[in-house]
Amino acid sequence: MADTNFDLIVIGGGPGGYVAAIRAAQLGIKTAVVEREHMGGICLNWGCIPTKALLRTSEVYGLIKHADAYGLSVKDVSYDSQKIVERSRKVAKQLSNGVSLLMRKNKITVFDGSAKLAGAGRLAVAMNDKSNQTLTYKNLIIATGARARNLPGLEADGKLIWTYKEAMVPPEFPKSLLVIGSGAIGIEFASFYRTMGAAVTVCEVLDRVLPVEDEEVSAFARRAFEKQGMKIFTGATVSLKKGANDVTATIKVGDKTQEITVDRVISAVGIVGNVENLGLEGTKVKVEKTHIVIDQWGFTGEPNVYAIGDVAGPPWLAHKAMHEGVVVVEKIAGVKGVHPMNTANIPGCTYCQPQVASIGLTEAAAKAKGLQIKVGKFPFIGNGKAIALGEPEGFIKTVFDAGTGELLGAHMIGAEVTELIQGYSVAKTLETTEAELMATVFPHPTLSEMMHEAVLAAYGRPLHI
Repeated sequence: MADTNFDLIVIGGGPGGYVAAIRAAQLGIKTAVVEREHMGGICLNWGCIPTKALLRTSEVYGLIKHADAYGLSVKDVSYDSQKIVERSRKVAKQLSNGVSLLMRKNKITVFDGSAKLAGAGRLAVAMNDKSNQTLTYKNLIIATGARARNLPGLEADGKLIWTYKEAMVPPEFPKSLLVIGSGAIGIEFASFYRTMGAAVTVCEVLDRVLPVEDEEVSAFARRAFEKQGMKIFTGATVSLKKGANDVTATIKVGDKTQEITVDRVISAVGIVGNVENLGLEGTKVKVEKTHIVIDQWGFTGEPNVYAIGDVAGPPWLAHKAMHEGVVVVEKIAGVKGVHPMNTANIPGCTYCQPQVASIGLTEAAAKAKGLQIKVGKFPFIGNGKAIALGEPEGFIKTVFDAGTGELLGAHMIGAEVTELIQGYSVAKTLETTEAELMATVFPHPTLSEMMHEAVLAAYGRPLHI
């Protein structure tokens, strides 16, 4: 029989859960993971990774369609939608298998099933093979993640109205598509399907697309999307009427209403934490709205029970969950020098075309805090590498505290900015000032030079514009 007594059990094998388990094993903690479906969780199997595989395909396809701009001639370009989907699924499977390999490498026991708290230090696991196990633990981490939110009247049915999951494995690509919600998930799918040729309409209830981003980034993104042929409605409410094989949407903006009929709808209106069926009733674990309430160390209030990742609230990002898992495990283990996670230092990325990335305070948020600030901007058109790449559209924006020189925030839109943002992440984590960033030598010719120029611009010293 498998061992059933552990120092730490993690419920959920997603990015937060499996990373927490690995770090625990590195610290000599006897660890187990309970996962009901796929190692790697939503991110590796149905989220971050397979969507990036799809978006890479659309990026290459878009470049091929504009090959003449690079002096190339390409004729009769076409695609096989099922091969595109198959590649995406193959990438996801490879990484999920890789996580299982990491579990074995680190001697972490994995139980395939669903777990419930069953009293102090006890966990009841309904195994996928229909057997039952009772495990005991000294510490427990809940890392059960989240799922797509369903709103009344916009409920996904898997056929005509999709969540992200159906949107990743369509039997065929729709010719017309309505995306409800313009956050990262909605915009990434809108960008993918538009590039692949679909007529795409995006509806957002708030007053701008990508509403968590800096206002200038949102405005630039909208212009770029509309130039690509997307139709965008903001401040919009939507009602749906399903037909036999299409959906008619009534879109209301202010006092104006119009109807459109589309092949499919993607509902991307947020997520809800997976807090059900965990046996939390009768414990001190508090659920607020749809997430578990935790302190700065992930502690739930129930003795020796912690929560991390999407189930523990925003920001709903895989890299946040990973770091949170490491922090909680090191706190449990008594590692010296461990610090609570600072969410202001967590970057966010959206992999549409053009890409969007940001960290820290927007200009509006900094002003709302009453801070005196300096703001710098530098456009892609002023960068030699961007022009050489054929990617002259976009900009980088920095926000500094005028008194201390602290980097408060950075906001980017354009080619490869999701790879650039880590530079500002390092700077914020190290509490770097504007003087240190100005003194840093950035290689030429690279897109990263714009990061330097955006800092210089905040202090009236840009060199190439």
